[in-house]
Amino acid sequence: MNAYRPQSRMTAYRNVAVQGAVINADPHGLVQMVMDGTLQRLNTALNCLEHGDLVRKSKLLHSCVTLLAELRGNLNYQGGGELATNLGNLYEYMSRRVICANLENDSAAIREVAGLLEEIRGAWVAIGPQVRRDGAVS
Repeated sequence: MNAYRPQSRMTAYRNVAVQGAVINADPHGLVQMVMDGTLQRLNTALNCLEHGDLVRKSKLLHSCVTLLAELRGNLNYQGGGELATNLGNLYEYMSRRVICANLENDSAAIREVAGLLEEIRGAWVAIGPQVRRDGAVS
């Protein structure tokens, strides 16, 4: 008897795909992947909140706080100067908003954080390859 259910196979496939993407990504791509994962979790958590799945919503938002901490913790404060400091402060603000959204089941706070992160992601994606190669962004 096969121990894998169709859902398990799909999960295993996704895990392999993600691992392959991580192995082949440059630092810029890794940051983008973390942002994308955070946005996906925020949107799924919002959907869970709207459908009353509060346990899953809580797990997803907890994961978002962890991912935002990763983004904040990997900023280059020495090389990035004021921009890195401001971005770190924004990530910290977003983390606090996610925690409050989780505690208060506040969909507006989740949307606010998603909107802020989408703006940051848009700027991140717009960074040209030359800047990435020169190491000016990390």
